[in-house]
Amino acid sequence: MQSVKLLFILCITILVSCSKSTTDPAPQDTMYFPSTTDNSWETKSLSDLGWNSSAAQSLKDYLIQKNTKSFMILINGRIVMEEYFNGHTPAATWQWNSAGKTLAATTTGIAQQEGLLQITQKASQYLGAGWTATPLAKENLITVRNLLTMTSGLSDSSELVIRANLTYMADAGTRWSYANVFQKLMDIVAAASGTDYETYFNNKLKNKIGMEGFWNFGPIFKIYHSNTRSMARFGLLALNKGKWKNEQVINETFFQESISNSQNLNPSYGYLWWLNGKSGAILPGSQTFYPGSLIPNAPNDMYAAMGAEDQRIYVVPSKKMVVIRMGDAANPANPNFALSGFDNEFWGKLNAVIN
Repeated sequence: MQSVKLLFILCITILVSCSKSTTDPAPQDTMYFPSTTDNSWETKSLSDLGWNSSAAQSLKDYLIQKNTKSFMILINGRIVMEEYFNGHTPAATWQWNSAGKTLAATTTGIAQQEGLLQITQKASQYLGAGWTATPLAKENLITVRNLLTMTSGLSDSSELVIRANLTYMADAGTRWSYANVFQKLMDIVAAASGTDYETYFNNKLKNKIGMEGFWNFGPIFKIYHSNTRSMARFGLLALNKGKWKNEQVINETFFQESISNSQNLNPSYGYLWWLNGKSGAILPGSQTFYPGSLIPNAPNDMYAAMGAEDQRIYVVPSKKMVVIRMGDAANPANPNFALSGFDNEFWGKLNAVIN
């Protein structure tokens, strides 16, 4: 009788175990967030994912050839590839260039969710009247949202953001133009929060997700510098629509707006994020509309932070993927724009690994 009872218990245990194994997700299929207090980070192998490991070396060779310093792939937050080239190291910092625009957009959204500002308000409410060299009536048309969407209507002829260069070209909202005037968002956040921009950024964004880095506030460019894993941390926050572990760092509604078409002029642009899979795009330094997807070889649902010399954060929700590339320009003859021929060629190489 005792043996029958033990057999019954054993059968029940096996049934429960089998039931759990078919219904509970495998631990590595859940989203992972690295610690914010140490450098530990879970990994996952190419073979675990069923990727083409034999194509990985060709991808690495291509990245080296294209002057890459560091490269990372995250799947569900776990590191699948992490490579450093040309003497670059995990601890070394590198500039984000215009990929850092997305940090400014996110910080602006945080300030809004704290009730410090409203992006629908005119920029002069925070910057004061006369912050541009345009007629006051035209200046008053420019909202914080126009700065987030590159539709201020101000001149793009100079990279130096000083009052004398902020002249009228078109009414706000009627012209899309890639320009440095977005930097005024940092002044708006500082004015609205009553503290300097970097302090606010550190407290509300950087420290919450364990980033390491600093802003370089030069006379022309305001550029963020960090190590590769810190860039990946921000990419992971973006993959999770502004959520880090159990904390919604940036309001999901605002973040969803950031990665959606923000105006009718350039379908491939959100709030300082580039969007793939749209009907067309206006590119930096141009007023020409180019039909078709921004990066045809990349997934249509991808959104990206893009900076000069091919600094990249690619975020692909359908694949639970974040891809980081830091380095010198892939093509030194064309180093200055946020977009380049590198992107489509790179995704062709990456697809050979992940497909």
